[in-house]
Amino acid sequence: MQTQMPIFPETTKLINGSVGFFKKDDFIYYLHNGSPIFCHHIDNRNNYRYIIANMVVSKLCHPSEISKALGVSQRNVERYAKKLREDGMEGFFNQIDHRGECYKMTEGLLLHAQQLLESGMSQLKTAKTLGVSESCIRYHLKDGTLKKNFSTHQPAEQGK
Repeated sequence: MQTQMPIFPETTKLINGSVGFFKKDDFIYYLHNGSPIFCHHIDNRNNYRYIIANMVVSKLCHPSEISKALGVSQRNVERYAKKLREDGMEGFFNQIDHRGECYKMTEGLLLHAQQLLESGMSQLKTAKTLGVSESCIRYHLKDGTLKKNFSTHQPAEQGK
């Protein structure tokens, strides 16, 4: 059997002696011994992270080699590989975005908070009862997800 000598296109930047990558149109192509192994659109961050992790996990490259070649943090490369080992492919593509959500105020807590506020309980006492901060209650009141019961806080009418 004849050994295969790696042949890479001129525009290829090598990650190590057998793995490289190049950009063509709006796609990044990854090569192993001159043969394409992965490809992703230049703007697709999830595919990029998955491919980087895959090359580390399959031992095609070391995180330090990828870090130097791509100009990214070695720690990030290691983090991507760890995510692939622990969560598999789903960890990159079936993520639920929780940014901007209050992790403490679940739907059930919001319903309970609304009941307490409607019964006339103060914001502070409601917050303490639920185990959240008063600013959390104020935020949801301002946001409109909670409504304050103003009927119990109306001043009594004075006699005429």
